[in-house]
Amino acid sequence: MILKLFTQPDCGKCPSAKQVVVKLKTQNSKLKIEEFDVTTVDGMAEASFYTVMATPTILLCDNTGKILKDWRGQIPALTELKRATA
Repeated sequence: MILKLFTQPDCGKCPSAKQVVVKLKTQNSKLKIEEFDVTTVDGMAEASFYTVMATPTILLCDNTGKILKDWRGQIPALTELKRATA
């Protein structure tokens, strides 16, 4: 599974979303994490592909890129992320 985190520098909620993702990564080393800044060309392209319209957005995808679960414009609790990635 791949966890994709979409953020931007002036987002007030983004630092908290990053913290939750970092905590999850320390508890699940097999999970691949990709972070995208939507103000960059690469970040904007990835955000456009997944129709990301708000930050922070966290997408849980399978290895082919199919979205299994998403949190758009919100920060999920660590327990919710752990349950989704189990």
